[in-house]
This record gives sequence, C-alpha cells and structure tokens, in this order.
Amino acid sequence: MLRTRSSARSRQRLTTALAVFGILGGGTAALAVTAPPAAAATTPHRVLFDNSKAETAGNADWIIGTSQPDPLGQKAAPTAEKDWTGALSAWGVALQKTGDYSLKTLPSGNTITYGTSSALDLQNFDTFVLPEPNVLLSASEKTAVMKFVQNGGGLFMISDHTGSDRNNDGADAVKVLNDLMTDNSVDSTDPFGFSIDSLNIATDNPKAVANTTDPVLNGPFGKVTGSIIRNGTTATLKPADNPAVKGLVYRTGSSGNTGAFFATSTFGSGRVAFWGDSSPIDDGTGQSGNNLFDGWDDPAGTDAALALNGTQWLSGATGSTGGGGGGGGGTCTAAQLLANPGFESGATAWSGTSGVITTDSGEPARTGSYKAWLSGYGSAHTDTLSQTVTVPAGCTSAKLSFYLHVDTAETTTTTAYDTLKAQVLDGSGAVLSTLATYSNLDAAGGYTQRTLDLGGYAGQTVTVRFTGTEGSQLQTSFVIDDTALDVS
Repeated sequence: MLRTRSSARSRQRLTTALAVFGILGGGTAALAVTAPPAAAATTPHRVLFDNSKAETAGNADWIIGTSQPDPLGQKAAPTAEKDWTGALSAWGVALQKTGDYSLKTLPSGNTITYGTSSALDLQNFDTFVLPEPNVLLSASEKTAVMKFVQNGGGLFMISDHTGSDRNNDGADAVKVLNDLMTDNSVDSTDPFGFSIDSLNIATDNPKAVANTTDPVLNGPFGKVTGSIIRNGTTATLKPADNPAVKGLVYRTGSSGNTGAFFATSTFGSGRVAFWGDSSPIDDGTGQSGNNLFDGWDDPAGTDAALALNGTQWLSGATGSTGGGGGGGGGTCTAAQLLANPGFESGATAWSGTSGVITTDSGEPARTGSYKAWLSGYGSAHTDTLSQTVTVPAGCTSAKLSFYLHVDTAETTTTTAYDTLKAQVLDGSGAVLSTLATYSNLDAAGGYTQRTLDLGGYAGQTVTVRFTGTEGSQLQTSFVIDDTALDVS
C-alpha cells in the first residue's frame, strides 16, 4: 500500500541494497610554490597520474616521468623539469619540490581500481589526474573513478580537441571523458553538471573570470589570469543538473554556460576540474621523438598556476604557509551540534515539509519512535528536511552522520525516476554543494550509516538540506534517522 498524505500513513516495503554516501571534501589549500615550505606536511597529498589510457600514444607524452609508478626512481630530489622525463614533468617537479605531495603514475597495462589491495588503488590517493586519455574506461573503471570522487576524491580531467584519437582506436579524449560521465553505474544523470563540446578550436587565449576569492584562480601557486588553446575544446555547463558547477576560464566571447575552457564542480563529497586542452600542461620537454609544445610557460596564459592551484584544490590540501582551508582561528570544544538529532522531539529544530518527521508504522525508525520519511507517495511530490548549524571556526573536524534507508516499487534497473539530494546551503539559501544524489536505483534493505565531512565549512553558518523528489508513478521512500554533527 502506498504512503498517503494523511496522519495515518502506511505502504508496502521493498528491500534491496543501498549505495554508499560520499564524504564532502574539506577546505582548499595554501602552499607557496616560489619558496620551500617551513615544514613538509605530516601526511603528503597523494596524487596519481594516469598512464593506462594511451597517454603517450602518437606524439603525446602526458607523463610526469618515465620512472613508473614512482617518479623518484629517476631522480629523488628533482630541481628542474628535465630531472624527470615527460611532457608533464614541470607539473610533477613543481609539486614534488614543495615537500607536501606524494606522486605516483598508473603505468600502461594497469587497470583503474577503487577498494582493492593494490598500492595504486584510487583509495590510496587524494587526486586522480586523467591527462588526455585515449582509451575508453571499462565499466569497472568508470565505477571506480565515480565512487572515488563520490567518496571525497579529486578528479582532474584534461581533454583535447575532437578528433585527437592518437592511437586510432575510435576514441579521443572528448569521447572518453563524456563516456565516463554519461555511462557509469554510479550516476549517469549529468553528475558533474557539464558536458564536453565536440570542437576543435585552433587557437585562442581564454581569460579568467573576475574573481578574487576562488581558490583555483587565487591559489598559493599564483594568480590565474587566463590560459591558452592550441587545438582544444570547451564545455557546456548545466547548473540545473549540478549547481556547484562553475566556469573559471572562458573562450574569447563566451560566458555563462557556454564556452567554459576551465571549469570546476563537486560530486558527492569530492571535487572535479575540467580543462579543455592538453597544450597548457605540456612543458615542451619529454621523450625523444615526440613533437612537444611549451604551453606551461607560454606568456599568453598562466597555465602553471592554473594546473598547480587546481591540483591543490582537488586534493583538499592545506599547505604549511596558510591560506585556504576551512575556517581560520578560534577555539573548538568537542561536541555534537545538531538539535533533536534522532527526531524524538518531533519536528523541533528541523524545517521542512509537514509530516516528514513521523512515527508512521509503514517505515520503522532505526531507534526510538520517530524518523524522517521523505517521498513514498507514488505520485509527483517533493519533500524537504533541513537544519541550520554553525560550525565553529576553531574546529579541524566536523562530521555529519546519519542512517539512511531506501526502498522502492520501481522495477527499472536503469532509470532514476525518484531522487534524494543532499545539499549544503549558505545563509541566503543558495546551494554551496550537492553532496550526493540517490534514487530508486539505490534501493536497499535496512539502514546504513553515512558520513559527510563538513570541515571545509568551519567558521560558517550553513544549512544541511535533504530533498526527496518523486515522479508520477510508483513510490520510492527515503528514510533518515539518528543524525549527528560531531566537531572537534
């Protein structure tokens, strides 16, 4: 029986398995590139550069070094880009010299994985760089990448122009990256809020938007004023699908949702960056016989700063020289901040749709009598649940946890008809981030605890909001219980 909108509500329950909720990345980084840090980070920020998808096919050389997986095998203390051999060696050496990064390469012949015992598994890294991949990712690899981001990882996607199929297998970087976003088992409903355009822009010098606070444009490696296109492409932004997406650098004459040459977004608790050409990361040096181009130092752009600031932001890094990261000074007393966390006082302290917090026996609470039950009507309907909270500025840890159960009467295995979005809003109600989107495809039996890292919002007052949106037929219920926001 479907849930009704009366005080006595019940429905038939179906059980399946629930997908994992992501962890929100923390604050941005701040580490000077022009001078060594005062002290290296206790835990280096771990970056994996891909070389498993034909990144050296043709005259490409998109590697940080020929010593793989560990570039330190070529030279342990590099001081110049030629100390490592590869067209991305300037990028790698610049990070290595800070002392705050641990770099590895996924060599050719390897498979991208997440959650395995491999030392090169994505769970062992903070950021994964895909520099102009030329081979389609397998279904398992796409799942690995998407879950990595959803659970807090940073993904750097670097495309090239359409037709740049360097190994002649029918897939160029545009196709590979669009395929990752549109045909995966985690979320194929425009998860990052953009698609890559099938263009070949011969030459342009795109300019950065006017912004003095964005951590990628104003990071510790320098101020970004623009970039270069030497046969590349752009992206079309779709903020209706993911309001976190934003363009930072635009093709000349473009703005808004079209012509974004460099864009950032979030997915789950992770971060994503897109760059429309590999020329800006090419340092002009590499293996013998390759036709390389020094875009890294091209005076028409600030490409080095853009690559390095982008890596730092994706890694959630907080460098030893201060700057970026969640909050600043102040003191912190360990505490649980949410009021009425188990809903046992009814709707007290929570805002949202009337009747969402309920004792209705159609869905049992995990503990006690009350829980929050969003959707479940089998007709077009939207429910919300939210609470506003201030994360103390001095807290270095802020973790929001809750138990979530999803069940559905939908029978499809491919279409997300009903969804639950978890978002963070600012004081004006604007969405700061969509943390994750669940759907009828994620149905499961029982409750599972999920955790979000809100450390990046230290010193801010934010609203955590859940929104359940149901289609016109067949119910899906999203049930939440036993929440907490623990800070320390």
